Amino acid sequence: MFSKATEYGIKAIIYIASQSMLERRVKIGEVVEHIDSPVAFTAKIVGALVKVGIVQSITGPYGGFYIDRHRMDQIKMIDIVTAIDGDSIFNGCGLGLKECDDEQPCPMHYKFVQIRADLKEMLNSTTILELAEGLKSGKSILMR
Repeated sequence: MFSKATEYGIKAIIYIASQSMLERRVKIGEVVEHIDSPVAFTAKIVGALVKVGIVQSITGPYGGFYIDRHRMDQIKMIDIVTAIDGDSIFNGCGLGLKECDDEQPCPMHYKFVQIRADLKEMLNSTTILELAEGLKSGKSILMR
């Protein structure tokens, strides 16, 4: 459903947030080890999330990536998705047609309208804190 970049971005954010809850900063090598992702690709994604202020970073031997604990309940999953992929998941044609709308719908158009609305609601109502707490408590995992 999500692009690979968004999948890695969400996993990285959840891992970084779970470690930030323990007041730890993490290096990119630790992130990729715990989410099973390619180093350069993940570094680029996390760098983009730093640029938009979702993730913070400190350079140096005691540096790394972290998320401000006081903001974790304010950062929604939709913020991550749109920072990485824009809003195309909410607007593009489900069958990949260049043009598809209410006037000239593809065969799946009206089915996707509800799915997109539900997805947008879920992403708008899910916070980083909520997902990081699930990981921290052991109720969820990031890789098999």
